Order: sequence, then structure tokens, then C-alpha cells
Amino acid sequence: MSSAPQSRILVVDDDPKICELLTAKLKRSGFISHSCTSGEEALKLLSNKAYDAVISDLKMPGISGLDLLEATRRLAPHTAFLMATAEDDVEVGVTAMKQGAADYLLKPFQLEAVIVRLRQALEIKRMEVELEGYRQSLESMVEQRTKQLTAALERIERTYDETLEALAAALDLRDSDTADHCQRIKRYSQEMAAKLNFSADELKQLERGAYLHDIGKIGIPDSILLKPAKLTPEETIFVQTHVQIGYGLMSRVAFLAPAAQIVLTHHERFDGTGYPQGLAGEEIPRGARIFAVADTLDAMMSDRPYRRRQPYSIARAEIERESGRQFDPQVVAAFLSIPEETWMRIRSEVARDRSEQRGEKPENWTPRSYDAEVDGPLNKSAQTG
Repeated sequence: MSSAPQSRILVVDDDPKICELLTAKLKRSGFISHSCTSGEEALKLLSNKAYDAVISDLKMPGISGLDLLEATRRLAPHTAFLMATAEDDVEVGVTAMKQGAADYLLKPFQLEAVIVRLRQALEIKRMEVELEGYRQSLESMVEQRTKQLTAALERIERTYDETLEALAAALDLRDSDTADHCQRIKRYSQEMAAKLNFSADELKQLERGAYLHDIGKIGIPDSILLKPAKLTPEETIFVQTHVQIGYGLMSRVAFLAPAAQIVLTHHERFDGTGYPQGLAGEEIPRGARIFAVADTLDAMMSDRPYRRRQPYSIARAEIERESGRQFDPQVVAAFLSIPEETWMRIRSEVARDRSEQRGEKPENWTPRSYDAEVDGPLNKSAQTG
């Protein structure tokens, strides 16, 4: 994905060093970049010049980042707005996106990631403007413009999916011990869904649900989510609320609403002993039943702080043993029909793609996932070894 080399970017931060750092990187990346150290200065610049994007700090004296976002939407509705937040303000960053921000960036900045996210935001904004133009001229050019509109919508959906993939990777870094956890689960789920004759739409919703299954954990404090000791019963119950939080977030977004059902039910068990609703059998959406097997396979075959990864043979035997209890027997049958080489190939391909496209994960990042601890007998057994 690329942006016009002469895109104009305004950096707003009350720390002059951050302004200097970002503007220097932006200029080296082919952008025209200006900066200022307050929301008041930013509004003056936006009133006099056109900018393609604004990167603004959230917490500034005077006019805050959220205030600047609201004013920018009035003054320059075609300007993409990216909010910069500290890690503790992630929830506020999500709020900013609900209020019209194209994205949010975590401090301290990873400069290459800033450039990628900025270009994605510029591309989405460009397509939105393009789509608006298509709609205005639709009456006189119905057939031609309808084709262009369809193409634009497909491109927007692809861009949304790329953004979902980036968000899933960010969630992995916060709450999973293995890089590309969501990518592997998506690929595993695709293999089993193909065996079960999923439609294209069902497959798309399954993919999105797999990417964002743990998005609700942004509502769980790090003091609980990354706790190095065993969770208390009260903390376990609190962690389990992530499925309702995730469902609440996704169900508000029209194109994610069908996938939200997978997010809500991905910890249900086939025998009815799961959470949050205690659904059983076919009461659980098919996508969630497939996801449960894929998630367990990846959990058992990945290193965790509390145990080493298990070989495929052990994971396969454990999943087969839980058929009819934790897992849908039809899904287990589909899983067992797929050769081990397929799962190993998927793991290798995802690892290769990570190396080629994203770079290696920071060496000292070792957050903990509590899915195994709060799920039940199968995943408790997966902790041993």
C-alpha cells in the first residue's frame, strides 16, 4: 500500500523532541511534514493550509487531542486523523476511533510502524473521498459508476481486513506468548471450514472472528491480564468478561456484527459447561465450534511461560479425547481428516511471512495468555509438560 509522495502531514505534540523525531522520519519517507506544539497552533495551521493527515498527541495542555479531533473533522473533513497515546490510554485511543480518528498510535513510537499505519489511513481516506464523488455523479452514470462503486467498496473491505489483521497482531503482542497467534488460528480454521463446506460469507465471518476473538481483552487491566501468578477466582471471572466486551465493541460495527457472535461464543463448550451463556451443541455458532479446535491446537503447539510446546501427536490425541465434551464431534472429525503436514506447513508459512513482512518480535516481550487457565480441563492439561 502506498501514499502520494507529496502528502502533507501535520504533527502536533507538546514535546518538541517528539515533533522533531516524527517530522524527520516523515520527510525521509517522502512526506511534506510540519509540526507544532499545541492544539491552538494546529487549528491556525489547519485554517490556512490543507493537510492530508494529522498525527496528534492525546494529552496536551489547552486543547486536547480529542478536542483537536472534533475541530479537525469540522475544519477539514477529508483530513485523516491519527491519535498518539501512551499504552495506558489504549481505551481512550479506541474511543478516539469511534469519534472519527482513522487510527491510534502507541507511544513510544515504532517509526516504521507509524509510516505503515499513516499510509493505511491516507489510503482509506482517499477511497472515502473517491467514493463520495462516485455517489454524487451516480444518477447520470449509473451503470459505469455502479461498477466503480463496487470496486471501491471491495478495496475498502480489503483495507478494513488489512487493518483488522494489524489490530490482531497488536493484540497478540499484548496478550499472547507467540507471534501471529491470530494468523495461525485463522489458517487452521480455514482448513477445517473447507472440509465442512462453509460458504464464502461464512468463511469471511469466521476469519474476522478468529482475528479479533480476544479484542475484548483491551478492557481487562494489565495488572490482571499479565499477572505472573495464578489468578484468584474473582480475577478469573473478570477475565472471562472479555467475550462480552469484545461482542459489545464488534456488534456496533455493521460489517463486523456477524463475526461478533464468534467473539461472544468462542469459549463455549459443546457439552454446555463453557461461558458466558453455557450454550451446548448446535446452539453454539459453527464458526465458534471450529475456532475452539483451532485455538486449542495453536495453544498446545506453542510455548507458554508455564510450559513448553507440545508435539502435534499430543495435541491431536487431546482434541480427539475431548470430542463431544469441549468440541463438536463433526469439527473434530474434520480436524482428524487433515494430515499433520498441513498444520506444519501453515506454521512455517506464517512464520516466514512474519519474518519477511513484519520483522521479528522484540526480544524482551513475554506477556502471558490466560486462556488456558480460565477455560477448563482440556487446556489445564495442556499446561503440563
